[in-house]
Amino acid sequence: MIMAAGLGTRMRPLTNDRPKPLVQVAGKALIDHDLDRLVAAGVKQAVVNLHYKADMLRAHLAKRRDIEIRYSDETGELLGTGGGVARALPMFEGQPFFILNSDSIWVEGVAPALGRMIEFWDDARMDGLLLMASMVTAMGYEGRGDFVLDAEGHVARPGENALTPFAYPGVQIVHPRLFDGAPAGEFSTNLLWDRAIGVRRLFGTRLDGVWIHVGTPQARDEAEAYLAKLSQ
Repeated sequence: MIMAAGLGTRMRPLTNDRPKPLVQVAGKALIDHDLDRLVAAGVKQAVVNLHYKADMLRAHLAKRRDIEIRYSDETGELLGTGGGVARALPMFEGQPFFILNSDSIWVEGVAPALGRMIEFWDDARMDGLLLMASMVTAMGYEGRGDFVLDAEGHVARPGENALTPFAYPGVQIVHPRLFDGAPAGEFSTNLLWDRAIGVRRLFGTRLDGVWIHVGTPQARDEAEAYLAKLSQ
């Protein structure tokens, strides 16, 4: 699932005439960066949630022939990171699936990140598996970090004033059971992550490459400059 229903207010004025997933980085719409990664990992179907300028996004995605795209319509109300996925759950037929934020791109390291996540996934032990990006190399990220990892890959929240080595780059695998008992309507996935942390069923795996959060026009420009330099 690709989360594409946000209003993109921090990306203005680039989102005045288009939804944020259609903002271009290195000559390609943000959502196409995600879809290309999914296709390379062998994913055959993607669900995209829609809200702001939904018709424009549908028209753009109609050009894709390498992956089946289905839609979860949120034009009536925004449901947040958790509620948006909960509405789309029936499309995944009880199977684990990727969730990607549409404003997140990355440069691969030694091995493709999504392939490594598939290999690490353990259906019996995990309700969720988060990709973890090093704070040392993260670009366009303005926070102080999100999580810590233990030696076995269990995710935890950092303690007060603790060093937070990892940021969440908006890429995860979840099993639908993560959403068992989830509230109705709008809510954040953080609610479900914290519950999974409490029973040691939320795991993480480190991104070998460089994560770029493309959340503002300045971050978009920095991403383009960095990718252009790599291609020289």
